[in-house]
Amino acid sequence: MPFMPVKFNLQKRVKLAQGLWMLYWLSVIVGIVIFSLGIFFKIELRKRSELMDNNESHLVPNLLILVGALACAINAFGGKVCHDSLDPMKFTKWKPMLKPYLLTCCSFNVLLLLTALLCFLMQFAVYLTLAEGLKNGIKFYKDTDTPGRCFMKRTLDMTQIEFRCCGNNNYRDWFEVQWISNRYLDMSNDEVKDRVFSNVEGKFLMDSVPFSCCNPGSPRPCIQHHLTNNSAHYDYDHRTEELNIWTHGCREALFSYYSSMMNSMGALIIITILLELEVLSLERTQEKFFSFKSRSSQQHSSSKLTSELKHTTLIA
Repeated sequence: MPFMPVKFNLQKRVKLAQGLWMLYWLSVIVGIVIFSLGIFFKIELRKRSELMDNNESHLVPNLLILVGALACAINAFGGKVCHDSLDPMKFTKWKPMLKPYLLTCCSFNVLLLLTALLCFLMQFAVYLTLAEGLKNGIKFYKDTDTPGRCFMKRTLDMTQIEFRCCGNNNYRDWFEVQWISNRYLDMSNDEVKDRVFSNVEGKFLMDSVPFSCCNPGSPRPCIQHHLTNNSAHYDYDHRTEELNIWTHGCREALFSYYSSMMNSMGALIIITILLELEVLSLERTQEKFFSFKSRSSQQHSSSKLTSELKHTTLIA
Protein backbone atom coordinates (compact mmCIF):
# COMPACT_ATOMS: atom_id res chain seq x y z
CA MET A 1 0.00 0.00 0.00
CA PRO A 2 1.66 3.26 -1.10
CA PHE A 3 2.07 6.11 1.37
CA MET A 4 2.32 9.77 0.39
CA PRO A 5 5.37 11.53 1.81
CA VAL A 6 4.61 13.52 4.95
CA LYS A 7 6.60 16.66 5.66
CA PHE A 8 7.62 17.21 9.28
CA ASN A 9 9.43 20.25 10.52
CA LEU A 10 11.50 20.06 13.71
CA GLN A 11 8.64 21.24 15.95
CA LYS A 12 6.18 18.63 14.62
CA ARG A 13 8.84 15.94 14.87
CA VAL A 14 9.43 16.78 18.54
CA LYS A 15 5.68 16.78 19.27
CA LEU A 16 5.24 13.40 17.57
CA ALA A 17 8.09 11.88 19.57
CA GLN A 18 6.84 13.40 22.85
CA GLY A 19 3.25 12.26 22.28
CA LEU A 20 4.37 8.76 21.35
CA TRP A 21 6.70 8.64 24.37
CA MET A 22 3.80 9.56 26.69
CA LEU A 23 1.56 6.90 25.12
CA TYR A 24 4.28 4.30 25.58
CA TRP A 25 4.63 5.03 29.28
CA LEU A 26 0.86 5.17 29.70
CA SER A 27 0.82 1.65 28.20
CA VAL A 28 3.51 0.61 30.70
CA ILE A 29 1.26 1.80 33.56
CA VAL A 30 -1.69 -0.12 32.07
CA GLY A 31 0.57 -3.18 31.84
CA ILE A 32 1.40 -2.87 35.55
CA VAL A 33 -2.33 -2.66 36.33
CA ILE A 34 -3.06 -5.79 34.25
CA PHE A 35 -0.18 -7.64 35.90
CA SER A 36 -1.46 -6.66 39.37
CA LEU A 37 -5.04 -7.68 38.50
CA GLY A 38 -3.76 -11.07 37.29
CA ILE A 39 -2.01 -11.65 40.63
CA PHE A 40 -5.10 -10.47 42.55
CA PHE A 41 -7.40 -12.74 40.53
CA LYS A 42 -5.07 -15.70 41.09
CA ILE A 43 -5.03 -15.05 44.85
CA GLU A 44 -8.84 -14.81 44.93
CA LEU A 45 -9.14 -18.16 43.14
CA ARG A 46 -6.61 -19.78 45.48
CA LYS A 47 -8.40 -18.35 48.51
CA ARG A 48 -11.62 -20.20 47.63
CA SER A 49 -10.04 -23.18 45.94
CA GLU A 50 -11.74 -25.55 48.41
CA LEU A 51 -15.14 -24.29 47.27
CA MET A 52 -14.24 -25.33 43.71
CA ASP A 53 -12.93 -28.80 44.58
CA ASN A 54 -9.43 -27.51 43.71
CA ASN A 55 -10.46 -27.74 40.02
CA GLU A 56 -10.45 -24.04 39.24
CA SER A 57 -8.67 -22.97 36.06
CA HIS A 58 -5.81 -20.49 36.40
CA LEU A 59 -5.50 -19.93 32.64
CA VAL A 60 -7.00 -16.43 32.73
CA PRO A 61 -4.92 -15.06 35.67
CA ASN A 62 -1.76 -16.62 34.23
CA LEU A 63 -2.44 -14.97 30.86
CA LEU A 64 -3.13 -11.65 32.57
CA ILE A 65 0.20 -11.86 34.40
CA LEU A 66 1.96 -12.75 31.13
CA VAL A 67 0.42 -9.98 29.00
CA GLY A 68 0.94 -7.48 31.82
CA ALA A 69 4.64 -8.28 32.00
CA LEU A 70 4.96 -8.25 28.18
CA ALA A 71 3.13 -4.90 27.98
CA CYS A 72 5.62 -3.39 30.43
CA ALA A 73 8.65 -4.77 28.57
CA ILE A 74 7.47 -4.01 25.01
CA ASN A 75 6.29 -0.47 25.76
CA ALA A 76 9.32 0.38 27.90
CA PHE A 77 11.51 -0.64 24.94
CA GLY A 78 9.36 1.45 22.59
CA GLY A 79 9.62 4.42 24.95
CA LYS A 80 13.42 4.13 24.91
CA VAL A 81 13.50 4.01 21.10
CA CYS A 82 11.13 6.97 20.93
CA HIS A 83 13.32 8.94 23.36
CA ASP A 84 16.42 8.30 21.22
CA SER A 85 14.65 9.02 17.92
CA LEU A 86 15.38 12.77 18.05
CA ASP A 87 19.12 12.07 18.12
CA PRO A 88 20.20 10.70 14.68
CA MET A 89 23.34 9.11 16.14
CA LYS A 90 21.40 7.20 18.83
CA PHE A 91 18.52 6.33 16.53
CA THR A 92 20.81 4.64 14.00
CA LYS A 93 21.44 1.66 16.29
CA TRP A 94 17.68 1.13 16.83
CA LYS A 95 16.66 1.44 13.17
CA PRO A 96 17.29 -2.24 12.20
CA MET A 97 15.08 -3.35 15.11
CA LEU A 98 12.01 -1.28 14.19
CA LYS A 99 10.36 -3.71 11.75
CA PRO A 100 10.81 -6.76 14.04
CA TYR A 101 9.51 -4.61 16.88
CA LEU A 102 6.39 -3.64 14.92
CA LEU A 103 5.75 -7.31 14.09
CA THR A 104 6.14 -8.15 17.79
CA CYS A 105 3.58 -5.48 18.65
CA CYS A 106 1.11 -6.97 16.15
CA SER A 107 1.57 -10.45 17.66
CA PHE A 108 1.15 -8.98 21.14
CA ASN A 109 -2.18 -7.42 20.11
CA VAL A 110 -3.39 -10.85 18.96
CA LEU A 111 -2.43 -12.28 22.37
CA LEU A 112 -4.30 -9.42 24.07
CA LEU A 113 -7.40 -10.16 22.00
CA LEU A 114 -7.22 -13.85 22.93
CA THR A 115 -6.90 -12.93 26.63
CA ALA A 116 -9.91 -10.59 26.43
CA LEU A 117 -12.02 -13.31 24.80
CA LEU A 118 -11.04 -15.83 27.49
CA CYS A 119 -12.00 -13.33 30.21
CA PHE A 120 -15.56 -13.46 28.86
CA LEU A 121 -15.76 -17.11 27.74
CA MET A 122 -14.23 -18.72 30.86
CA GLN A 123 -17.01 -17.37 33.08
CA PHE A 124 -19.18 -20.37 32.23
CA ALA A 125 -16.41 -22.73 33.42
CA VAL A 126 -16.19 -20.77 36.69
CA TYR A 127 -19.96 -21.11 37.15
CA LEU A 128 -19.89 -24.89 36.69
CA THR A 129 -16.87 -25.29 38.98
CA LEU A 130 -18.58 -23.25 41.70
CA ALA A 131 -21.80 -25.25 41.40
CA GLU A 132 -20.04 -28.59 41.87
CA GLY A 133 -17.59 -27.34 44.47
CA LEU A 134 -20.21 -25.71 46.70
CA LYS A 135 -22.41 -28.80 46.48
CA ASN A 136 -19.54 -30.96 47.77
CA GLY A 137 -18.46 -28.29 50.25
CA ILE A 138 -21.85 -28.34 51.97
CA LYS A 139 -21.69 -32.14 52.05
CA PHE A 140 -18.25 -32.06 53.73
CA TYR A 141 -19.06 -29.18 56.13
CA LYS A 142 -19.22 -31.51 59.13
CA ASP A 143 -15.93 -33.34 58.38
CA THR A 144 -13.73 -31.18 60.60
CA ASP A 145 -11.68 -34.22 61.66
CA THR A 146 -11.11 -35.57 58.14
CA PRO A 147 -7.70 -34.78 56.59
CA GLY A 148 -8.08 -32.52 53.59
CA ARG A 149 -11.48 -31.24 54.76
CA CYS A 150 -10.53 -29.81 58.15
CA PHE A 151 -11.00 -26.20 57.07
CA MET A 152 -14.09 -26.64 54.88
CA LYS A 153 -16.41 -25.51 57.70
CA ARG A 154 -14.39 -22.37 58.33
CA THR A 155 -14.13 -21.59 54.60
CA LEU A 156 -17.87 -21.98 54.04
CA ASP A 157 -18.78 -19.98 57.15
CA MET A 158 -16.45 -17.12 56.18
CA THR A 159 -17.79 -17.16 52.60
CA GLN A 160 -21.42 -17.03 53.75
CA ILE A 161 -20.66 -14.15 56.12
CA GLU A 162 -18.57 -12.20 53.60
CA PHE A 163 -20.91 -12.64 50.60
CA ARG A 164 -24.14 -12.61 52.63
CA CYS A 165 -25.36 -15.85 51.13
CA CYS A 166 -26.58 -19.24 52.34
CA GLY A 167 -26.20 -22.65 50.74
CA ASN A 168 -25.48 -23.43 47.11
CA ASN A 169 -28.71 -22.39 45.36
CA ASN A 170 -30.44 -21.14 48.53
CA TYR A 171 -30.74 -21.84 52.27
CA ARG A 172 -32.82 -25.00 51.70
CA ASP A 173 -29.69 -26.82 50.48
CA TRP A 174 -28.74 -27.25 54.16
CA PHE A 175 -31.97 -29.21 54.75
CA GLU A 176 -30.79 -31.98 52.40
CA VAL A 177 -27.45 -32.78 54.06
CA GLN A 178 -26.28 -33.72 57.53
CA TRP A 179 -24.08 -30.75 58.40
CA ILE A 180 -23.64 -31.64 62.11
CA SER A 181 -21.02 -34.30 62.84
CA ASN A 182 -22.09 -37.49 64.65
CA ARG A 183 -19.62 -36.74 67.42
CA TYR A 184 -21.82 -33.81 68.47
CA LEU A 185 -25.08 -35.79 68.39
CA ASP A 186 -26.50 -37.29 71.57
CA MET A 187 -27.57 -40.70 70.30
CA SER A 188 -29.27 -41.44 73.63
CA ASN A 189 -31.79 -38.70 72.87
CA ASP A 190 -35.03 -40.10 71.45
CA GLU A 191 -35.60 -37.21 69.05
CA VAL A 192 -32.10 -37.60 67.60
CA LYS A 193 -32.52 -41.37 67.23
CA ASP A 194 -35.89 -40.93 65.53
CA ARG A 195 -34.45 -38.52 63.00
CA VAL A 196 -31.49 -40.79 62.23
CA PHE A 197 -33.48 -44.03 61.98
CA SER A 198 -36.27 -42.42 59.96
CA ASN A 199 -33.82 -41.51 57.23
CA VAL A 200 -33.04 -44.19 54.62
CA GLU A 201 -29.33 -43.28 54.59
CA GLY A 202 -29.15 -42.92 58.39
CA LYS A 203 -28.48 -39.18 58.25
CA PHE A 204 -29.49 -36.60 60.80
CA LEU A 205 -31.47 -34.12 58.67
CA MET A 206 -33.32 -31.09 59.94
CA ASP A 207 -34.68 -27.77 58.72
CA SER A 208 -31.78 -25.78 60.12
CA VAL A 209 -28.86 -23.74 58.78
CA PRO A 210 -25.41 -22.84 60.20
CA PHE A 211 -25.00 -19.63 62.19
CA SER A 212 -23.14 -18.01 59.25
CA CYS A 213 -26.45 -17.82 57.34
CA CYS A 214 -27.88 -15.36 59.89
CA ASN A 215 -28.53 -11.80 58.80
CA PRO A 216 -27.16 -9.48 61.51
CA GLY A 217 -29.29 -6.64 60.15
CA SER A 218 -32.51 -8.37 61.21
CA PRO A 219 -34.15 -6.88 64.34
CA ARG A 220 -35.26 -10.33 65.51
CA PRO A 221 -32.78 -12.79 67.07
CA CYS A 222 -31.63 -15.24 64.43
CA ILE A 223 -33.91 -18.21 63.83
CA GLN A 224 -31.63 -20.87 62.39
CA HIS A 225 -33.32 -24.03 63.69
CA HIS A 226 -36.79 -25.40 62.84
CA LEU A 227 -37.15 -22.85 60.07
CA THR A 228 -40.26 -24.49 58.61
CA ASN A 229 -41.93 -25.19 61.98
CA ASN A 230 -44.16 -22.21 62.81
CA SER A 231 -45.17 -23.61 66.21
CA ALA A 232 -41.52 -23.73 67.36
CA HIS A 233 -41.30 -19.90 67.41
CA TYR A 234 -43.52 -17.14 68.70
CA ASP A 235 -45.35 -14.99 66.14
CA TYR A 236 -43.62 -16.68 63.23
CA ASP A 237 -44.74 -17.85 59.79
CA HIS A 238 -42.01 -18.99 57.42
CA ARG A 239 -44.33 -18.70 54.40
CA THR A 240 -45.18 -15.04 54.81
CA GLU A 241 -42.54 -13.52 57.08
CA GLU A 242 -39.21 -12.45 55.67
CA LEU A 243 -36.62 -14.80 57.15
CA ASN A 244 -33.77 -13.28 59.13
CA ILE A 245 -31.21 -15.40 57.27
CA TRP A 246 -29.63 -14.82 53.88
CA THR A 247 -31.96 -16.27 51.27
CA HIS A 248 -29.89 -16.21 48.07
CA GLY A 249 -27.29 -18.87 47.34
CA CYS A 250 -23.50 -18.58 47.44
CA ARG A 251 -23.12 -19.84 43.87
CA GLU A 252 -24.97 -16.78 42.61
CA ALA A 253 -23.05 -14.44 44.93
CA LEU A 254 -19.60 -15.87 44.12
CA PHE A 255 -20.29 -16.07 40.40
CA SER A 256 -21.44 -12.45 40.40
CA TYR A 257 -18.19 -11.50 42.16
CA TYR A 258 -15.91 -13.41 39.79
CA SER A 259 -17.84 -12.54 36.62
CA SER A 260 -17.80 -8.80 37.40
CA MET A 261 -14.06 -9.07 37.98
CA MET A 262 -13.51 -10.92 34.69
CA ASN A 263 -15.75 -8.48 32.78
CA SER A 264 -13.75 -5.55 34.12
CA MET A 265 -10.47 -7.22 33.14
CA GLY A 266 -11.79 -8.01 29.66
CA ALA A 267 -12.92 -4.39 29.19
CA LEU A 268 -9.52 -3.11 30.38
CA ILE A 269 -7.70 -5.36 27.91
CA ILE A 270 -9.93 -4.15 25.04
CA ILE A 271 -9.02 -0.56 25.97
CA THR A 272 -5.36 -1.66 26.05
CA ILE A 273 -5.70 -3.11 22.53
CA LEU A 274 -7.06 0.22 21.25
CA LEU A 275 -4.21 2.05 22.97
CA GLU A 276 -1.64 -0.36 21.50
CA LEU A 277 -3.11 0.08 18.01
CA GLU A 278 -2.83 3.87 18.35
CA VAL A 279 0.78 3.52 19.51
CA LEU A 280 1.49 1.10 16.64
CA SER A 281 0.05 3.54 14.10
CA LEU A 282 2.13 6.46 15.42
CA GLU A 283 5.24 4.29 15.64
CA ARG A 284 4.72 3.27 12.00
CA THR A 285 4.44 6.95 11.05
CA GLN A 286 7.62 7.76 12.95
CA GLU A 287 9.46 4.80 11.42
CA LYS A 288 8.49 5.90 7.89
CA PHE A 289 9.52 9.46 8.62
CA PHE A 290 12.97 8.47 9.86
CA SER A 291 13.43 6.07 6.97
CA PHE A 292 12.58 8.91 4.58
CA LYS A 293 14.87 11.25 6.49
CA SER A 294 17.69 8.72 6.41
CA ARG A 295 17.38 8.25 2.65
CA SER A 296 17.32 12.03 2.15
CA SER A 297 20.44 12.42 4.30
CA GLN A 298 22.20 9.69 2.32
CA GLN A 299 21.25 11.33 -0.99
CA HIS A 300 22.39 14.72 0.31
CA SER A 301 25.71 13.24 1.50
CA SER A 302 26.17 11.48 -1.85
CA SER A 303 25.44 14.69 -3.80
CA LYS A 304 27.82 16.63 -1.59
CA LEU A 305 30.57 14.05 -2.09
CA THR A 306 30.05 14.08 -5.88
CA SER A 307 30.25 17.88 -5.95
CA GLU A 308 33.48 17.82 -3.94
CA LEU A 309 34.98 15.22 -6.32
CA LYS A 310 34.05 17.31 -9.33
CA HIS A 311 35.49 20.40 -7.73
CA THR A 312 38.75 18.55 -6.96
CA THR A 313 38.91 17.27 -10.55
CA LEU A 314 38.47 20.79 -11.97
CA ILE A 315 41.24 22.16 -9.74
CA ALA A 316 43.53 19.34 -10.84
